[in-house]
Amino acid sequence: MNKNRYVHGYSPRESERLADQAETLITLLHNDTRYSNGSRVLEAGCGIGAQTEILARNSPGALITSVDISEDSLQRAEENIRQKGITNVTFLQGNIFRLPFMPGSFDHIFVCFVLEHLDEPGKALEQLRPVLKEGGSITVIEGDHGSTFFYPDHEDARRAVQCLVQLQQQMGGNALIGRELFPLVSGAGYNDVSVSPRMVYVDASRPALVEGFTKLTFTAMVKAVGPEVVKGGLMSPDAWNRGIEALYRTAEPDGVFCYTFFKATARK
Repeated sequence: MNKNRYVHGYSPRESERLADQAETLITLLHNDTRYSNGSRVLEAGCGIGAQTEILARNSPGALITSVDISEDSLQRAEENIRQKGITNVTFLQGNIFRLPFMPGSFDHIFVCFVLEHLDEPGKALEQLRPVLKEGGSITVIEGDHGSTFFYPDHEDARRAVQCLVQLQQQMGGNALIGRELFPLVSGAGYNDVSVSPRMVYVDASRPALVEGFTKLTFTAMVKAVGPEVVKGGLMSPDAWNRGIEALYRTAEPDGVFCYTFFKATARK
């Protein structure tokens, strides 16, 4: 993934948002991902390590190699992991499309929130397959912005979300990729492909999700692309501000917010 294709940017606030997202979604996305002691795991596209920490804590006996194309992101990821006292992760700068590993080097591969930023996600999955041993597993997690719905409904809020989808598409990515995981993974040559939707449902009875997901994860993600949206003429400043206000409005006591992630597992 080319750094300039990461639509959300590399600001300190984006790092905070990624950490908020990871922490909020631990149970939903990671509760059924555990690797045995001594198993070799490749995390392809680790970014700043928001998911790395969860992987390492859930599987403390696994040997995890976390790879990313961004040297800056890797440095931040390693600093975070070392500060937490985690010792079962090795970091390496590398490109998913040109991995420096021998065939069959890993028992498992983990890919989370990476494919959405690539213009050739299917090819990326194909390039990963040789480094997985026969019978080894791959886990892929992606979101789908088209799955977003909320109450109270608001046209400008829906348009704001669509603008993020458009911007990502212009940069060669796909913010709707979650719904494509089954054909992508099976088309890349993996077997026993299984995809499960993981819905985040938020209302006032779930205050941790109201804060952690509706406000700090999703709305923060949309809000961050505001300057690019206005600069590109996708929405007027007034309409954009109304849309963001309407998204925050869904976090009020009578509001509801829903979003669906998709988790695929398969074997070589």
